[in-house]
Amino acid sequence: MKNIFIAILIAGFCSLKAQDFKAYQFYDKKGKEVKTEKLVKELAEYDVVFFGENHNSSINHWLQLKITEALFTKKNGQLILGAEMFERDNQVQLDQYLNGKFDAKTLKDSARLWNNYATDYKPLVDFAKDKKLKFIATNIPRRYASQTAKEGLESLNRLSEKEKNYIAQLPIRVTLDTPGYPEMKKMMGDHAEGTKVMNFISAQATKDATMAESILKNYQAGKTFIHYNGNYHSKEFGGIYWYIKQKNPNLKMAVISVFESEDPDLKVPAKDYIPTDFNLVIPADMTKTF
Repeated sequence: MKNIFIAILIAGFCSLKAQDFKAYQFYDKKGKEVKTEKLVKELAEYDVVFFGENHNSSINHWLQLKITEALFTKKNGQLILGAEMFERDNQVQLDQYLNGKFDAKTLKDSARLWNNYATDYKPLVDFAKDKKLKFIATNIPRRYASQTAKEGLESLNRLSEKEKNYIAQLPIRVTLDTPGYPEMKKMMGDHAEGTKVMNFISAQATKDATMAESILKNYQAGKTFIHYNGNYHSKEFGGIYWYIKQKNPNLKMAVISVFESEDPDLKVPAKDYIPTDFNLVIPADMTKTF
């Protein structure tokens, strides 16, 4: 009877264990698991933190908010927020909302907000508003990136001085030495025309260089600037990170990259895994916001 009771207990434990679903796991660059408390403690020591995201990942956005809240407490409010999802020429509207002069509808009507703003980015903006933090619209207005993709980098020289204020200082250096850009070239295939390929990469470069410049212009010593961007803009220490390093190699920067995994235990992926400082592994079937 005693053995039967033990067997039932073991079976029950195994059943419970099977229901222990894992929503995320952070790892350091060496592949060691990192608890969120330790992650926040370490992030507080950096000047700039890039929090990469998959734009439609619900857990990714939730963690951005929770880590930001914890970092705010750890840093005694010494934070600056910024994001790819807001373009430089919408900074005035964003500031009006943060200062309470615009309500949510007025912001929506006057700024170019992403379709998933309400679910994924509004909580971060509202946190900045509530805590009276700066939130920087870092990205190039998309019309100029689109112009670059169609007409090339040199076409930006035709812009007015006012328009040039919304993009990184010209000329913008574009090189395949930047991590990620050779991958873009490869994705377009060997059949793609050389000029078309470089225009496409140059358009990406205008975004990365402009976001880098925006961060450098608004960074303040003693504070941590946390920047939310698509994973591609900072993966493998490329993109925005690379452009900042060219201008200010002394800034202490950390990259959080994100990876999806089919493994229920969310182990470090065996393939296509190039770690950065911190690496967020999430379930491949996590709920998508769009």
